[in-house]
Amino acid sequence: MNALAPTKMCRVMTKCGSDKGRPNNYTPVYSALFKERCDQPLRVFELGLGSNNTDVPSNMGVFGLPGASLRGWRELFPHARVYGADIDRRILFQEDRIKTFYCDQLDQSSIHELWSHPDLQGGVDIIIEDGLHTFEANVSFLEGALDHLRPGGIYVTEDIGWNHVQDWHGRLQTIYSKQYPMYEFALVVLADRGYNNLLVARRGAD
Repeated sequence: MNALAPTKMCRVMTKCGSDKGRPNNYTPVYSALFKERCDQPLRVFELGLGSNNTDVPSNMGVFGLPGASLRGWRELFPHARVYGADIDRRILFQEDRIKTFYCDQLDQSSIHELWSHPDLQGGVDIIIEDGLHTFEANVSFLEGALDHLRPGGIYVTEDIGWNHVQDWHGRLQTIYSKQYPMYEFALVVLADRGYNNLLVARRGAD
């Protein structure tokens, strides 16, 4: 079985405590996007570690496992370096092939400081945005992070609500098509009327 087959991805993410397999069912999309790259020495970044502190917006609840998805990516990409960031400083950590940083995705100076870390110089191949699930926050981080995606890289915004799908359509057509001509954008609607939808951007070769 391919290392990034949907069933294996789902099993690994679930084992690590991530919700990317179930209930969100993102693993078929990720399998299609990443399956040809599983053995490459990628640089993978995810915003949102999954805080279990209930005083943090978009937390995972007291039984959440911070860093679950990062550990899943580390297992699925055996030659990758995995990075993450979160607004909750209490859950930042460092492990083998994983390093995390502070970031407030609503603050452009904080996003700039994040990407100025020496570990993140040169950009990354994959960016997953799973932080504060609001349209404003999604836009803020995308506009502050997209230029740090390497040629051929992929950026994904998770958990887009159905109520904002048209907002994204409008932004892609009127702003991003001109602002980011080197990128292809697609909205992946997995949950009609729900919140399990994705924005995917792929950077072309320079």
